Formats: sequence, structure tokens, C-alpha cells
Amino acid sequence: MVDANHRHVFASLGCAAENLALAAGAAGKPAAVAYSDRNEGGVMIDLGSSRTVRDQLFDAITKRQCTRSLYDGRAVATDDLASIEKAAALSGARVLIVTDPKKIEEVLEMVVAANTAQVEGPAFRAELKQWLRFSPRRAVEARDGLYSACSGNPTLPDWLGRLLFDFVFTAKGENDRYAAWIRSSAGLAIVVSDANDKPHWVEAGMACQRFALAATALGIRHAFINQPLEVPEKRLEFGRWLGDDSLSPDMILRFGHADPMPWSLRRPVDVVIA
Repeated sequence: MVDANHRHVFASLGCAAENLALAAGAAGKPAAVAYSDRNEGGVMIDLGSSRTVRDQLFDAITKRQCTRSLYDGRAVATDDLASIEKAAALSGARVLIVTDPKKIEEVLEMVVAANTAQVEGPAFRAELKQWLRFSPRRAVEARDGLYSACSGNPTLPDWLGRLLFDFVFTAKGENDRYAAWIRSSAGLAIVVSDANDKPHWVEAGMACQRFALAATALGIRHAFINQPLEVPEKRLEFGRWLGDDSLSPDMILRFGHADPMPWSLRRPVDVVIA
């Protein structure tokens, strides 16, 4: 429901490819990443051989997380913002930093409208409920999805969490939480690309990952607020708000300072990569 055309599936491939490229460089095997249109599309990675190049972004990979919590409201230094923007600038995708409170409120308004449309949709609610892991035991068993503790929610027996979900998951409650989260942030990062197609979705993912890792290396937290891009009519509105028809908006994140949250669980590498 939130990714009907697989935009974020391809962006996720870009994120993973960027991680792999950084790790390959640290192992002395520089990686060339390219989009492939074989089958339904994908990413091809060619590994070379050279001296080891350990980018500081590589060291941030295991520290990066989406921190879904209130931030402390502190501004991020101008030099740090410039450094993050530079790290995320690729040939066909880049990150736009927004710190103007008025513009942040305008984006918040679009987040609330899109979130309301999603939360009030039965199909979206069913999809999200299926993806939540309410108990530590279920999170360990699945090693995927969103563990409740990672978003500041209480952990519960899985059967009880599923029973209560329909009563406590409301548009007003979620909108109030997102408003507090966004207003506590230092700013927003908007990932844009030069075209609305699969190769650029992949590159947008690579730029997004570089933003996230560069921020993490500086002790800056981030979390996604993609709702305006997940509801088609709201995405058109957001594109008009950007004011540049040549740019395709791909992801929206908030950033700022906060303590880390509990970590999401991941599958072992040998289960994911054969």
C-alpha cells in the first residue's frame, strides 16, 4: 500500500549497494555500482582490486538507525550540514536540507494530511499490523518488520498487541506524535533525483544512505517521514511545494540530536546473500 510502484524497493537496493560499495572499498576491492534493466530491474556491482580505502561512512554502517523518537531541538552546525549535503551529492540525486521553521510546518501539514489518509484506510492498517512485531520473542523469531520498542511503543504479548492495535492506532494519535517528532527536529532532508524512473530511484537510495551515514558519523539522528510521497495525490502536492519541476522527490527525513533507540533485528548475512 505504501509502495505500490516499488519506488522504495529500488531505493532500498540503492541503500544496500552503497553499504556494499563502502565495505568493498574498506576490503581493498573498489566497487562500481550500476543499474541493470534485466528482468524487472536491479543493481549490478563490479569489484576491482586496489589498496584499502576506509571511508568514515563505512564505520557508521553498524551505528546507523532510524531513531523514531523526540529529538532535543538543538540546531545542527552549518558546517556539519554542508558536510552532510556534500557526502550525499551524486550525479543524479542529492539531498536538500530544510531548516526554515515555516517550511518545516508546511511539510508537517502535508505529513498529517497523508498520514490521516493512510491510517483511515483499512488496507493500509492491515498491512502495517502484519508488519509489526509486538513482543521480543516474535521480533527474534521473524528478524524483520518493525519491533514496537524501536518506535517507543510498549512491548506486549503478540496476541495482546494485535488485539489492542485497532483501538489505539488512530489518525489523531499518530498525527500528534508526528507533529511532536517533527517540531523537535533540527531540520528536514529531502532526497531528490533528476528523473522519476528506476535507475534514479536506485541512485536516490544511494544518496539517502550516504546522507544517513554522514549524519550518523557526526552523531546526528534521523528518521523517515515519507507519508506525503506514499499517497499519490499528496506526492503531486509535495512536488509542487518543491517548486522545481525538474526534481523528483524520493524520500523525506527529519534529523537532529537524540539518544539511540533499541535496535531493529537483522537476518544473518548468509541467509540474505547466497
